[in-house]
Amino acid sequence: MNRIHARRAVRSNPATGFTTQPEPRTIGSFARGRQLIGGNFLFAGFLVEAKETVIWDLPVPSVGFEEELHGFGWLDDLAAVADGPARERAQSWTMEWIDRFGKGHGLGWAPDLTGRRLIRWINHAIFLLNGQTPERSEQFFKLLGQQTIFLNRRWRSATPGLPRFEALTGLIYAGLALEGMGEFVGSASRALAEECDAQIDTMGGIPTRNPEELLEVFTLLNWASAALSEAGKTPSKSHLRAIERIAPTLRALRHADGGLARYHGGGRGAEGRLDNALASSGVRAAANTGLAMGFARLSEGRTTVVIDASVPPRADSSYNGHASTLAFELTSGRRPLIVNCGSGVTFGADWRRAGRATQSHSTLAIQGYSSARLGGGRLVGGRRRELLVDAPKEVGAQKAADNQGQSLTAWHDGYNATHGLIHARKLDLSFDGRALQGEDTLGAFSANQRKQFDKRMDQARLQGIAFALHFHLHPDVDAALDMGGAAVSLALKSGEIWVFRHDGHAQMELKPSVYLESGRLKPRASKQIVLSSRVGNYAGQINWTLAKAQDTPQGIRDLVTDDIPLPD
Repeated sequence: MNRIHARRAVRSNPATGFTTQPEPRTIGSFARGRQLIGGNFLFAGFLVEAKETVIWDLPVPSVGFEEELHGFGWLDDLAAVADGPARERAQSWTMEWIDRFGKGHGLGWAPDLTGRRLIRWINHAIFLLNGQTPERSEQFFKLLGQQTIFLNRRWRSATPGLPRFEALTGLIYAGLALEGMGEFVGSASRALAEECDAQIDTMGGIPTRNPEELLEVFTLLNWASAALSEAGKTPSKSHLRAIERIAPTLRALRHADGGLARYHGGGRGAEGRLDNALASSGVRAAANTGLAMGFARLSEGRTTVVIDASVPPRADSSYNGHASTLAFELTSGRRPLIVNCGSGVTFGADWRRAGRATQSHSTLAIQGYSSARLGGGRLVGGRRRELLVDAPKEVGAQKAADNQGQSLTAWHDGYNATHGLIHARKLDLSFDGRALQGEDTLGAFSANQRKQFDKRMDQARLQGIAFALHFHLHPDVDAALDMGGAAVSLALKSGEIWVFRHDGHAQMELKPSVYLESGRLKPRASKQIVLSSRVGNYAGQINWTLAKAQDTPQGIRDLVTDDIPLPD
């Protein structure tokens, strides 16, 4: 149907110019722009090196790679460079797309990709049209109008959530900017308001519980609101209220270094993207003090801790969900210390599955089991995705604060059906942010739980149920066993030293781990602290502490610059 409507749309003869041109708001990466000019094409985790090659002649290693090409997000990166070679490539690659795909052909004629592309073309129109012939300019505007007509007909076919927000924002953008397209703005604005009511809950969260996806939705709503306001139109109350609900939730998911907590398929977000979006929204509300989209935040001094304290995404919304219940991340100043492995989606199916397992998160995992299992599946973008099944049905969480600091007590029943066990975790962050104390308990408390536990004990020949606490470290953390193996010293690039200890009721090891992030060619090697033990007699408990060394000052001038990831 996309192809049919695309070919119908390109028979029209709309748009000869702009009525108004929105101020460019998309932010690109200068480093990535230089990579493109140099012939290094890094999309969806794949690097294709092809100097002096038209971007549409590249070999396509994956559907995700091709989608990123047709979405034109790379145009932001070339515009960030904005010199002669960058402009030449941006213009020639765009005009080549018009020649090859402008008649309604190709994967790019999908509602979400069309919305994404329209926003970029309109944002960077001056960059693209500078020095072009009148014939080329006419082609450009004509195809802008044709894509707008297509989008007006097909936005409803976009998957609810981020893809539909992209489609509707692109439609509003184009309707406001292009001659003869204003008739679409009213209906698109009303549809966007309906999506805000349907997809953004009362606490500013979305069903996927993906923080980075929430940031993308928030950014699109900001852009649409600004474009409407600049055109003299008032965004709907539902639209504005959605922005007001999301802002404090994102603030709660923001680490001290300005990056997002990495959960359920989301990454840190592009550098500065979160702070820019929060500032642009004009919403001054503080971070949520309760649960924000199911996450709890502890923050004292220079330290932030973000914990997954709710049930995982459910049903169809779980296609990117992780078995991360009660996992936490800790950042000190601008340096991540404890992390989750992250999403392996750009590194292939095996890495994607591994990244979703409980063992890939900084929490407790029973040996050989995750707190939620993968199964079933649905088609997303033409690809079958496994959903989370047998996930925790109940998760409890309670925050408290006093003059000694902040604490969270939480539990989940993800191992109840398989082992008759409940995982409870208590975290206490000191008032100055210098120490985090943890208490992890795995226990069978009711008669039914103990009956199930006894069955498991029989299968284990009364040797106990093996489990482990995982504490994944950021790759920049220098970790070493200390005090004869009784502690682990953790040195950050800032010069801070943290020390990890436990109560002696487990075996402590320093093991390999990985850090998965988009924009890199392969996973980064890192380490993890693993505390291993067994549950017997219906309960087992491990106490641990993570604290700054006594001689580490409270405030450190962290002037060390981070390397920009470039392909070798």
